[in-house]
Amino acid sequence: MSVSEVDLSSADRPVYSNNYKSVVLTLLVTAYTFNFIDRTIISTIGQAIKVDLKITDTQLGLLGGLYFALLYTTLGIPIARFAERFSRVNIITAAIVIWSGFTALCGTATSFAMLAAYRFGVGFGEAGLNPPAHSLISDYFEPKKRASALAVYALGIPIGTMLGAVAGGWLAQNFSWRVAFMLVGLPGILIAIAIKLMIKEPPRGHSEADGGASLVAHPPFSMGGEFREMWAIVKTLFGKWPVLHMILGVTIASFGSYGSGQFVPPYFSRAFGLDYAQVGLITGLVGGISAGIGTLLGGVVTDRLALRSPRWYSLAPAIGLAIATPIYIIAYLQPSWQSAALILLIPGIFHYIYLGPTFGVVQNMVESRRRATAAAIMLFFLNLIALGGGPPFTGWVIDQFAQFNFNNGPGHGVLASIGQMLGGAGGAENFAKACPGGLAPEGSAMGLVARCQDSLVDATRSGVIVSLCFYMWAAFHYLLGSFGLVKALADARKARGEA
Repeated sequence: MSVSEVDLSSADRPVYSNNYKSVVLTLLVTAYTFNFIDRTIISTIGQAIKVDLKITDTQLGLLGGLYFALLYTTLGIPIARFAERFSRVNIITAAIVIWSGFTALCGTATSFAMLAAYRFGVGFGEAGLNPPAHSLISDYFEPKKRASALAVYALGIPIGTMLGAVAGGWLAQNFSWRVAFMLVGLPGILIAIAIKLMIKEPPRGHSEADGGASLVAHPPFSMGGEFREMWAIVKTLFGKWPVLHMILGVTIASFGSYGSGQFVPPYFSRAFGLDYAQVGLITGLVGGISAGIGTLLGGVVTDRLALRSPRWYSLAPAIGLAIATPIYIIAYLQPSWQSAALILLIPGIFHYIYLGPTFGVVQNMVESRRRATAAAIMLFFLNLIALGGGPPFTGWVIDQFAQFNFNNGPGHGVLASIGQMLGGAGGAENFAKACPGGLAPEGSAMGLVARCQDSLVDATRSGVIVSLCFYMWAAFHYLLGSFGLVKALADARKARGEA
């Protein structure tokens, strides 16, 4: 018998204390933290991998993006369908064990192909966390607190990114990038054990106003029924104007974030000559602090503003992203890492406002029995485009700028360089061959050494700035999403039989 059938037949529904809910949320945040440590550590140690395996930035972007995202996105939906019927706790436990093991195996890779295969495995495991976790949180926390709870859960993103950067940088500097993969991967297994032992599977719809009494039972399993369920969710998420624009907003913002974030640590290393430990400490602490504040505020502030009007679930992200974009660009135009790091303490506070409200709206738009699938479908769309495309896109852009700079000299500016590249001003000399791994071959003339370095530094800065501009595009979609959001949420409540 499936978990959902047990829930529907239960006469006495359990009561969970606020303290226990906090324990559950803390464990899920910890799992998400390790999820992001294992997912994003490759950005911190990417420069070491690039030099060791002699790969291009496009290949580095594929390792951090598409090769991870393919299984991560495609498996998310079938895993979510299992999570609608069976134990979400068991699914999360197994997922953590799988992705932790593959992360550790990444440290044994001796070629680009082998590392790519292990990154596929990491994506396979990580596909099993978010959909069931979103569903669990929505069953533990009532609608008016849901955006805040999901924002707290989303703290795993900045905390994981921060810890992955600091730990990965230090380990890569003092040991090797291989040791870094192994030592950040294995501890996740302890988290899996803790979740299995300490988190109880709540009844479906437990935190709704009626305690889940109106929850409709799952029909008997059939492939046709599964596709009908998914189509109903797709129509809700992509057929409602405001929800569609919020999903487009989070996807486009994440495209820019994943793309630029993959190459921020290499930028600090390339531009300022910092070692891996210094880069990890700077990017981890700076990014983690500001992004953590923004993520938490995004849920708490928008839940309060939404008491006046639910439009704020979309307006607040629009305003935040619009403010953050120019501040980010100013930071990457600074001549010193100190001034860049100082400025970078600011934009993340505004940038990451969008996470909690977007996740909360998606969960509030669907019935309890469809929440894991709704999260999976949103994440499929988001991650296939953003995580799968963002890092390779930025890596490709950097490679194009590097090729242009190598033949025409750096310092043309982003827009001027793009204009000249579109006009065919590429150059005959091949940057990747002349500067394997971005560096001149050992024993090269000083002129070539400087030429390789200057071309790559300027190209990396330009590539990051191009990716940051996607935030303004995302802000526009969030603004559009604010129109009609009040009615969409009200209609969703009526459809579920709520007042």
